[in-house]
Amino acid sequence: MITILLILSVIVGVFLGKFFGSNERFAKNLLILSAGFLITVCVLEVFPEVYSTSDHNIGIWIIGGVLLQMILESLTKGFEHGHFHHHNEEKNILPIALMFGMFIHAFLEGIPLANITETTSPYLLGIVFHNLPISFILGAFLLGRKNSVLSWIIVGIFALSSPLGMLFGDYFNPNLQNYFLALVGGIFLHISSVIIFESNKNHKMDWMKIILVIAGVGLALVNHIFHSH
Repeated sequence: MITILLILSVIVGVFLGKFFGSNERFAKNLLILSAGFLITVCVLEVFPEVYSTSDHNIGIWIIGGVLLQMILESLTKGFEHGHFHHHNEEKNILPIALMFGMFIHAFLEGIPLANITETTSPYLLGIVFHNLPISFILGAFLLGRKNSVLSWIIVGIFALSSPLGMLFGDYFNPNLQNYFLALVGGIFLHISSVIIFESNKNHKMDWMKIILVIAGVGLALVNHIFHSH
């Protein structure tokens, strides 16, 4: 069921992007909503679990996740936090680089899912919420104007990346899972904070952005309370 949910979140996002990809504002709002959800999952779920271990150096892995995401963005050109409008103008993004960066990103997110069985898991739903806007952007960029075989291959690889990571995670020593969770926590922290805290136009107060962040936080809080019981 978890695998189906992961793949479905990508497929839904891609088709929304294919048919509504010209609505850049919608994509941005979806990203901001998911960022509010994601950063709340980090603070309430991922980080408490990570720091509950006796390894006092676990924070290094979180920092490693932040740095790794910065490296991956040199390949994906910022797809993860909505910097996709530049790609319509630039020709320096290679499908193979995009495919590799997105695959590594999603694959790592899937590894900690090896220990999760509940579909209401905040971590799982965080990935699902995160997949929707990324897939929307991917669909808009790759499938908005054409339906090439390569474009569908990239979408298919991205859809299977997290499930493959989850399958791969079953072969790891359970004691190592916490390190992967810390790594992904750093990735989530970087992506969500960039989306939330990047400067508004002319540094004006963007009330819609604040409302969407609060809505995302609220959804994550409701899920946290429900899952705790």
